[in-house]
Amino acid sequence: MRLRLTHANLWVPDQDEALAFYTAKLGMEVREDVTMPEMGGYRWLTIGPPGQPDVSFILNVPRPPVVDDGSGEQLLELVAKGMSGGFHLSTTDCRAAYEELKSVGVEFIEEPEERPYGIDAMFRDPFGHRFRLVQTF
Repeated sequence: MRLRLTHANLWVPDQDEALAFYTAKLGMEVREDVTMPEMGGYRWLTIGPPGQPDVSFILNVPRPPVVDDGSGEQLLELVAKGMSGGFHLSTTDCRAAYEELKSVGVEFIEEPEERPYGIDAMFRDPFGHRFRLVQTF
């Protein structure tokens, strides 16, 4: 059996705001944007990094039919506190990527720093998700 990661979920309060951040600022591509009337208007919205068509992030609003309203509010509170786990994005030049992303308004929590495995920096999206920007040696 061979398992491969295809999708990772990102809880967001507003899909349009998330879509603008991930495409305009991070350069992600829209993979799917489908509204399903049979599921109460649920919007399946995925984005992903260029050159990696088999990897997508689901920009999901935590509300019915996905989760109940109370749980959705709790999820968004945890995300806002940075408790959603973390994601790593690789780059060939962390310092240059840092400068480019910072210039378009991406909020960095840590500046690029050399570590035993390479150079990395940490940023967050407008909702609280944390991302490490990593250049390995």
